[in-house]
Amino acid sequence: MRVFHFVNEEYGLEDLCKRRLKVATLNELNDPFEFFSVDLGDEGLRRAFRVMKDELGVDKGLLCFSRSWNNPVLWSHYAAKHTGLCLGFDIPDELLGRVTYSRKRLRVEPEVFRHPRLETPETLIRFFFTKYAHWRYEDEVRCFVNLAEKDPLSDVYFAEFAENLRLATVIVGAHSSVTRDTLRRALGELASAVEVAKARLAFRSFRVVRQRNSKLWL
Repeated sequence: MRVFHFVNEEYGLEDLCKRRLKVATLNELNDPFEFFSVDLGDEGLRRAFRVMKDELGVDKGLLCFSRSWNNPVLWSHYAAKHTGLCLGFDIPDELLGRVTYSRKRLRVEPEVFRHPRLETPETLIRFFFTKYAHWRYEDEVRCFVNLAEKDPLSDVYFAEFAENLRLATVIVGAHSSVTRDTLRRALGELASAVEVAKARLAFRSFRVVRQRNSKLWL
């Protein structure tokens, strides 16, 4: 599946140069309801979910993507107001889970967590991949990854570009100052295999589209 990750100019160029993508840890996600999409009116259930999230976060992180790059809100929120980059990756479908969006918290019987044998992978995935309906514009897919060593300079985790995380395209934001030459240098030996494009705001819709006039991107 072709999926898209939005990032500002500085970190986007650094990701390309170093062939890596930042991994989000479970305690730094921007939605405070992440992994707490369940109705937690039961105190025991609240404790069980906190423990589950803490245990999972010890060695697991997330890579988060959108299925589309045309939404201007994504560019505004995650690519520094259209001045950043959108990195498109090809990832095997079986490694990705699509987020579902709900207006109501999910209901689950506390007995499920008092007796772990009652938990099923499908049930857990539903908990981990459900978000509040107002996040629907993200059209998100995500995958769990194992946490390796933190980068000593930035103190964050990264996933290296690989066959299962293959960079396929780079789209430069409509208001970005990144030139073709800057992008070519950042890509290095990947330049011949990665499609590049400049974005612009559509003339007749609220969408972001490709800039077809090559003279308008140096």
